[in-house]
Amino acid sequence: MLRTITIGTCVSIQGLFVRSFPDGHIAVRVGSMIFKGTPVQKTAATA
Repeated sequence: MLRTITIGTCVSIQGLFVRSFPDGHIAVRVGSMIFKGTPVQKTAATA
């Protein structure tokens, strides 16, 4: 499943979900790299 994380205040990374951590962070894989960051909250679409 694709997930998006933020690292710091400006960098967003989208990749395949790897795992979640007890502190609320998640890890995503992009190619051979794994990144850990804060998940981006899903929002409902507005019409």
